[in-house]
Amino acid sequence: MQVAFLVAPEGTEQVELTRPWQAVTAAGGTPTLVSTRSGRIQAFHHLDRADSFPVDRTVDAASVADFDALVLPGGVANPDALRMDKGAVSFTASFFETGKPVAAICHAPWLLIEAGVVRGRTLTSWPSLCTDIRNAGGTWVDKQVVVCPQAENTLVTSRRPGDLHAFCKTLVEEFAR
Repeated sequence: MQVAFLVAPEGTEQVELTRPWQAVTAAGGTPTLVSTRSGRIQAFHHLDRADSFPVDRTVDAASVADFDALVLPGGVANPDALRMDKGAVSFTASFFETGKPVAAICHAPWLLIEAGVVRGRTLTSWPSLCTDIRNAGGTWVDKQVVVCPQAENTLVTSRRPGDLHAFCKTLVEEFAR
């Protein structure tokens, strides 16, 4: 299974990148770090700089056809930057258009809102996104992990780093279907 991890050049919550990455790898999948710029991305632990990671492919050079699923890590700055990038928004929307599963945690649903894929779906997120999700036509619930299957694809969402165990377990199970 080929899984794209879409992140901005700066601002990803490190644990929300590394734990799902490890889960995909442990399940026999191949994760690929996709970003809006080449080079390295700078991850964070809350507001403090953490590690940097090499970009495997830029969003402009990535094709949805090359991947089986998409993971959107959170952090406040990460999805905020991605939703301002037309290529990142289009790349994300394409997973929904092609019926491929997507998993998003924390603030990552901001990118889903920008991609116009929230309407009619039930999801969770960091609590401050509740109104944004509702205004975009989605149903927000306060649960550790939510799986929203639609005819066209499955969306897995979680609220925060404390939910990573359930998030990783569920995304691996859903991506394997």
